[in-house]
Amino acid sequence: MPEGPEIETENLHEAIHEELEKEESRFLKTIALSTSLLAALAAICSLYAGGTVNEALRMETQATRLQAQASDQWAYYQAKGIKAAVAEGAVSAITATGKEVPAELKDRSKRYGEEQKEIQTKAKEFEQQRDEMTQEAEHLMHRHHQFAYAVAFFQVAIALGAVSALTRKNAVWYGSIAIGLIGIVFFVKSFLG
Repeated sequence: MPEGPEIETENLHEAIHEELEKEESRFLKTIALSTSLLAALAAICSLYAGGTVNEALRMETQATRLQAQASDQWAYYQAKGIKAAVAEGAVSAITATGKEVPAELKDRSKRYGEEQKEIQTKAKEFEQQRDEMTQEAEHLMHRHHQFAYAVAFFQVAIALGAVSALTRKNAVWYGSIAIGLIGIVFFVKSFLG
């Protein structure tokens, strides 16, 4: 009685091994593709992060310059106030002696008061511009942080992608993709807020 059909196990073993290599190759290609996309996104985020922090620092510097100009205006305002007080004191002293106060001295006190109003307006304008610059710089720093978080998540996802390629573990690659998606959320969020 014949023993049943003989199956060549050597060919079957070879066929199974080839299929596993094809699957493994497909898996590695998928990891390589996802990791390269994450790296590209990380590079873009990094450029945006650098650009926004540079712009924020430029605006903070501008705000500091505007604060210095406002401080200078307030010092000038105080100097005019002191000059007005001195002129008023001279008018009072002359009046106390019963003499006629020169018109130029009377006008000087009034002129200093008017100049003070103009100086005060300029100082307040500088302070308003400073506040606007500071607020915009804070907004840009917030955007910078969102980009920086995205870059960090992308870098972790890339590292996990490399680990999954080395260990051939699907679960690690899924973790890489999940963390990469969190990075994408931060990237998109940085443009929305």
